[in-house]
Amino acid sequence: MKNKFNRLTLAAAVTAAAFTSQAQAGGFQLNEQSVSGQGYGHAGRSSNVQDATIVFGNPAGMSFLDRAQLSAGATYLVVNNDISNVTATRNVDSGVAMGGMPNGTQVPAGPIPGGNEGDMVGNKAIPFAFYAHPVNDRLAFGFGVYAPFGSKTDYEDDFQGRYFGNYTEVTVVSAQPTVSYRFNEQWSIGAGITYNQVEGELRRQIPSVQSYDPTGDVDARVDGDDEAWGYNIGVMYQPVPETTLGLTYRSEVEYELEGDFKATDPMGNVVRSDNAYLDLTTPETVNFSVTQQMTDRLKLMFGASWSRWSKFQEIRVTGDTIPEITNETQNYSNAWAFAVGGEYQLNPQWVLRAGLSLDETPSNDEHRSVRIPSDDRRIFSLGAGWTPTEALTIDFAYSYLTEHTTRIEQTRADHLASPATGGVPVGGATYAADYKNEAHGFGAQLTYRF
Repeated sequence: MKNKFNRLTLAAAVTAAAFTSQAQAGGFQLNEQSVSGQGYGHAGRSSNVQDATIVFGNPAGMSFLDRAQLSAGATYLVVNNDISNVTATRNVDSGVAMGGMPNGTQVPAGPIPGGNEGDMVGNKAIPFAFYAHPVNDRLAFGFGVYAPFGSKTDYEDDFQGRYFGNYTEVTVVSAQPTVSYRFNEQWSIGAGITYNQVEGELRRQIPSVQSYDPTGDVDARVDGDDEAWGYNIGVMYQPVPETTLGLTYRSEVEYELEGDFKATDPMGNVVRSDNAYLDLTTPETVNFSVTQQMTDRLKLMFGASWSRWSKFQEIRVTGDTIPEITNETQNYSNAWAFAVGGEYQLNPQWVLRAGLSLDETPSNDEHRSVRIPSDDRRIFSLGAGWTPTEALTIDFAYSYLTEHTTRIEQTRADHLASPATGGVPVGGATYAADYKNEAHGFGAQLTYRF
């Protein structure tokens, strides 16, 4: 019983934590660390110096700022998810199906009752704040607080895929002190340390009775938190005043997660509780971008990001009394993201922006789950900046994200285990569905120069 419940919940916890750590392409990536950058699809993330949000994009860029400034804002995400072509079935030991003891023979037991409403992510505001302070013509300091990644899926109570996961919420908050130094008119280097704090909760339902009635399910969940350190290094090169190239490296982050597990029956009784532990290393990422001033008014940008997700090959969880709770192959692949964008200075007060981003998912069809049903994505962005005074700029942006329709196909063979069966699974389930995901992002940012 203990083995079963920990396996079901903690394996999902690791998967969610992996998507909410260091930067990545695909998955449920949060790019909401700059509304000015959102307007051109973050195409110039490592090379376009506009405001204090460059603390995140490329720490080397702070030394190209001529004044101390504070940039703060948020993006409000509206996410829509459509689920279609669903099949959800379960089977049970033939002996149990006849009301007796298990005999080791599985028989079909029909569909799992429930619904598939979709729209399980909902709406959320993602804030950020950055401060950059040039000390002199060469040296600059900065600091940022932001949410680099997050994940939330909250399905309805009778969701047909509830035995594979019905609630996931993970939040990452990062604080980043940063320094940069400009060697000459062409070269600058910067570095930052990131302190990352993760909090999360994962739930799934376990059928405790032969009928698979949702009201008889056991609620299994794990929640916990962790903190870890990382770093980033950036280089910026300006061979001529019209051309700027930027390169940013963000390190891998090593977590030692500790979680609290609890499984509760429909009467509110705690069936099992325990501790569980895992080591998780998230991959390093590299971002390159170039910004080209075409005319006095027009600026074009291109960016490419690479994430070394091939380091994430397995999930291995251990417990207090169980040497290995689970060891599951993930077989992730390295992922790329590309973006193009532009800015047009309409007049001294207004600047207009547009961009297109293409993100590749690191996951694969075999292991994609209902917790994070994500695939390759396209993001179309528009934005504008208004500078009513020399000291103040207000930026606005809108983004539309659409993902390729993706197929989820999951199978479990460890249901209905109980003390009466000695913990031996006597039932299983399958869930298959097509997911179509899209999101709208509305951003606003204020920059004040001192």
